[in-house]
Amino acid sequence: MSPTRRTSLRGRLRRHHARQLARAVLTAVVLSAPVIALAVLVQQRFAPLMELDQRAIVAATDVTRAHPDLRSALVLWQEIWQPWRAYLAATLVCLWTWRARGMTARSWWAWITMMLGWNLFLQVKLLVQRARPVVDDPVSHAPGYSFPSGHAANTAAICMVLVVLLWPLLRTRAQRVVAVVLAAVATVTVLLDRVYLGVHFPSDVTAGLLLAAAFVYGSWRGFVHVPATGEHGIPANPADPTDPSTERTEALGTRRT
Repeated sequence: MSPTRRTSLRGRLRRHHARQLARAVLTAVVLSAPVIALAVLVQQRFAPLMELDQRAIVAATDVTRAHPDLRSALVLWQEIWQPWRAYLAATLVCLWTWRARGMTARSWWAWITMMLGWNLFLQVKLLVQRARPVVDDPVSHAPGYSFPSGHAANTAAICMVLVVLLWPLLRTRAQRVVAVVLAAVATVTVLLDRVYLGVHFPSDVTAGLLLAAAFVYGSWRGFVHVPATGEHGIPANPADPTDPSTERTEALGTRRT
């Protein structure tokens, strides 16, 4: 390839990557609108939301207080899903799909998305600065701010990313259904755990779930929107069998035949 064509290709790649990034950010921001609305209501101390949150916390902690075995299980589940533990396990999965399965692009997307999400969720907490729930006889304590729930956001993000990462390796419908169900169960139980331990309001865990979903989907849209081989002069990556450009090229070839 001549130097002129190489320079032109680099320019097209830069513009293409810039469009991908813009698409990802725009998608995530638009889908985060409900979280932004909740954050505004929380900061303005919107009375109906505050009252609903407080009633839910009192009722949930009453149930936990009345069942010591439930409290022990909730505390254990909280420890299992500590973000650093969950992200360490997810990182090992990414290393396996990269080194053992040759899924280079997909594995790096998964890991970078999770690390950026972890930081984003923390920054939103620092921005909103909502205090933790207060009850007369608390069943558990947690440091830091309350909105959004870090456990909820991180668990939801990890589960969604891992399902997407492993999807090409799940060859049967049953395997895919099991993966989605396990991810949903893990996420929902962590959401309930935070409320029944009295360390987060229902609006906190709702915001965490919605923010994680918006961020992961926005990241995925930016990653998969890769043109087919040769389109705009941008080559695919044939070395990665799960690279989105390769997948799309194969799909186009199938339709043409």
